[in-house]
Parts: sequence; C-alpha cells; structure tokens
Amino acid sequence: MALNPSNAWLAFKPSLDQPWSAKLAAHLFRRAGFAANSAELDLAVKSGLDATLDRLFSPKAATAPEGDAKSDRHFAADPARFESQMASLGSTMMATGNAQSLSSYWLFRMLFTPDQLLEKTTLFWHGHFATSAAKVDNARLMLRHGDLLRAHAMDKFVPFVQAISRDPAMLLWLDAASNRKIRPNENYARELMELFCLGVGNYTEDDIKEVARAFTGWEVVRDEFRFNKYQHDEGTKSFLGKSGNYNGDDAVQVVLAQPAASRFIARKLVKYFVAEEPELSPEIIEPIAKELRENGFEIGPVIRRILSSNIFYSEEAIGRMIKSPVSLAIGLLRALEGSTNMNQVAQSLERLGQAVFYPPNVKGWDGGRTWINSSTLLGRANMVRSIIDTKETTFGGGKLDALAKTHGKTSPDSVVDWLLGLLVAVDIPRDVRERLIKVADGAGDRHIAIGNAVHAISALPEFQLC
Repeated sequence: MALNPSNAWLAFKPSLDQPWSAKLAAHLFRRAGFAANSAELDLAVKSGLDATLDRLFSPKAATAPEGDAKSDRHFAADPARFESQMASLGSTMMATGNAQSLSSYWLFRMLFTPDQLLEKTTLFWHGHFATSAAKVDNARLMLRHGDLLRAHAMDKFVPFVQAISRDPAMLLWLDAASNRKIRPNENYARELMELFCLGVGNYTEDDIKEVARAFTGWEVVRDEFRFNKYQHDEGTKSFLGKSGNYNGDDAVQVVLAQPAASRFIARKLVKYFVAEEPELSPEIIEPIAKELRENGFEIGPVIRRILSSNIFYSEEAIGRMIKSPVSLAIGLLRALEGSTNMNQVAQSLERLGQAVFYPPNVKGWDGGRTWINSSTLLGRANMVRSIIDTKETTFGGGKLDALAKTHGKTSPDSVVDWLLGLLVAVDIPRDVRERLIKVADGAGDRHIAIGNAVHAISALPEFQLC
C-alpha cells in the first residue's frame, strides 16, 4: 500500500496480501512492549489484532489459549498482586538508600510486568523528561519520579507536565529549586520549551526569561515540593503572545496551547513507536498532532491509533528501528521466558550506554544509530552470552532445551526457526539460517547447543533491528 496522510493512520485491516500473523504480532509486541513469548504469540494470532490491542491496553489476569492447560508466567500475572510486590520491593530498596539499585529494580519490573505497554511508554517518558540519579542522589526521590512517569504515561499531557514541574527530582535535576524572584533560574523554563513541549525554534530567549519568572518560588523542602509565596514573582509575565500574572501551572497551559506543542509530541511518539529513520514528513505527522489537539492532549488513544495503523504494519515500520540495549535485554528474556540476575544485566546495560535512571544528559538518549558501533555490537553479543551462561538464569523455569521441547521444537531446524520468530524482526539469508542450524545441532548438551544458537543470532545485524 502506498502510504500518504489520508491512509497512513487508518486502521490496519488484515488481508490475503498481508494476513494477521505471528510475525506481525511479534512486531506489535516488540514496539508496544519488549517482546512476546510463544504462548503470547499463539494467543495473539488466534484472537486477532483488535483483541490483542485490548489486552495490551487493558491488561488483567488472563488464561492461556483455549485447549492449552499450560499458562505461562506472564498470562498468569495479576496486575494488582504485581504492583503490591513491586511496592514491597521498592520499600526494601529505598531502605538501603542506594540509588544505583534503582536500575535493577526497574529492569525487574520491565521483565515481569503484566503491562508491557505501560512500562515501554514509561521508558519513553524517562528519555523525554530525562532526570538522572547521578545528580539527584536520592533513591526515594528517583523512585517517586519513575512512579510519576508511570502514573501519567497514558493520560493527558497538560496535567502530566504540571506534575513533572512539581516533581522534586526534576526540580533538583534542573536547579529549579533555587529559582527566586530576585534571580530567576532559567534552566527549567528553557527545557520546558526546548525539550519537553515545543522544540528548538518555537520560542525566544525573552520567552525563557518570562517563563522562569512564573516558576519562581517552586522549591524542595525535606524532599517535598513547596510553593514559597515570598519568593514568587507576582508581576505580569509576557511570553508566547500571552500576558498575565502567571504561575507555573499557567505557564504550562500557555506553552502547550502553542500549535508547535502537539506537532512536537506527535513526532516524538511516532519516532518511538513507528520508525526513527527515515524521518516522516510533517504531512504524515499532522493527523496525530491534530488528534492530540482535538482530544485534550490525551496520550493513550493516540498510541492506540499508532499501534493499529496501516503505517505501523507497513514496510515503513517493520524492522526500521534499532533495538535499544534495554529492549534487547528485556526482549530476549521475555521472549524466552527467562529470569536472571538483574544486577548483572544492569551492569551490562550501563556499559552499553543505557543505565535506566541514569540518562546521559537533559536530552536523554539519542538512540537510533548511536546504539551501534563496533564496540557495542560486540558488547551486545557478550551481554547475551553472559545472560545464557549465568547460573541464576532460567528459561521457562529450566533450561533452553526443555523450553524448546515444551513448545514442540526438537529438531535443530525447528529450534532455529522458533528462535528467529521470537527474536528477529526481518528475514535472514538462507545460508545464515543453515549455519545457525549447524550451531543448534552441536554435539553434546542440547541446552548449550541452543544457547550457542541464541548467541550466534544475537551477533547478526538483523537481530539488532526491531
């Protein structure tokens, strides 16, 4: 289908030319979450696209496909019980006061969550509202920051930005806590417009100065937000064509009323869920921006439109993104029903440049091609090797050969095709498949042979794509 603004965002309808399949379902799970395992893909194919989207957007305790008595750990996960367990784990972590343990905590959540879409979208906002524990060396504040991102991830953007503007971690990260009326600090005002809401070129230096005045008196006292009326500038502020005795909440509303705001957020959402390259035209982005403007800047419905669209299931999207280190690690484990030492995974991800809760700067991670170079390509394969070889690692509660057998994959060629379907978004050359079959047919321990095949797959260029 030739895509244009009139049909790009129409709902995808499976057809004889492009039927709903395990490949398309796997694509959906890689983008809307981190990956799907065999049981999740089977259920997705059987129930169809709409029902699969319903489960992604409204996760709940679910059962395995009809006729299959075996339910995997993700289907069986109860969201309420999971959140209770994570709250307990978070309390334990905060008691240590060690901010570095935040990364393994969140990776554990990503791996076992029954709500992949929420965690994937929260990760998006973490890069958007980038705040780092390297400066905010307070585990409690950073954990609350992550919880705030999660709580607002799919909701209306205006109250989201207003809440972020009060977040103690954010205030400390951008020095807004020292914003006084006699000497306004412009850091937060600048990032609010440049990185959070409008993008470069849609505001002036005078706008920054005036918005900074609106946020004066917003401070942090004993790890809590406090409005200090004695340090707030009560004068008239004029920016972006508006004037008034604005406070910070008012400033957010004025900024997000700019036409550039919906286009800026729409482009970032499309880039995150659809394709990083080539950059899509403004005409393609505009329908998503329009929906944001006309529906109160509500994020969830826009994401659903993106994930159900023609363009999302087209050659413009499938295999057009490079897996981030987090998506690679968590995707591998989720696809193979894995569990491992998350502290070790967190250390590997830090070496690959994506330590969660530790973005490199206020712009977050650049992503895309910056994830890949000769060093990180080797590091990615080494991380996979480490996961496979770590004694704590299990796959489906046991070894890889037992997992493969559970899913009826006993011959080397069926094992390789099964692994490729779970782990690789695009087709690989026939001779590469043949080499993988030889690896999977290695003499000796079947678990080791399949692990070697997984490692060999992880070194392929095609494995890096999603």
